[in-house]
Amino acid sequence: MGVRQWIGSWPVYRQVTGDDPLGRGAAAKSGVSERLKPRVSTADQVVKSVCPYCAVGCGQNVYVKDDKVVQIEGDPDSPVSRGRLCPKGSASLQLTTGSAREHHVLYRRAHGTDWERLDLDTAMDMIADRVIAARRDGWQWEQGGNRTRRTLGFASLGGATLDNEENYLIKKLFTALGAVQIENQARI
Repeated sequence: MGVRQWIGSWPVYRQVTGDDPLGRGAAAKSGVSERLKPRVSTADQVVKSVCPYCAVGCGQNVYVKDDKVVQIEGDPDSPVSRGRLCPKGSASLQLTTGSAREHHVLYRRAHGTDWERLDLDTAMDMIADRVIAARRDGWQWEQGGNRTRRTLGFASLGGATLDNEENYLIKKLFTALGAVQIENQARI
């Protein structure tokens, strides 16, 4: 490399002699920085999500490659957070890919001290059976001579990170089941 080429590779020289006097564009680029690529450029798809940690509901972009989560970043289109995440939200990738993540349903029987693994179908059947039993055992056809047709056997308390569509579906489901105690944390 000659002296002229060596001096021409300096960013300050390019800034003074070129079309970028403030050094914000081409003058500031080096050979290394031109070869850099965003860490999410190889992702197959981007899935919109909401941070699971607190009730603020910051938007997240989840980058997926080969059906695996490779990166989670703030969603600049989110009106809540405008692409910013707190330290916990920024570490959401560990929640999905960390070695401590459980990939099985764990169940502890009544008065039990140990957790046991269940397959998902068994767990879903147990939940359905308990909902049906609670509805049946808590059903009120009438109360004080007034027709009620309701159950007080279960209730719903939604989290503040649920959006309007999710709350709408939860309200429809629990109303169809006969529940009257349906609330959302965001209103409390």
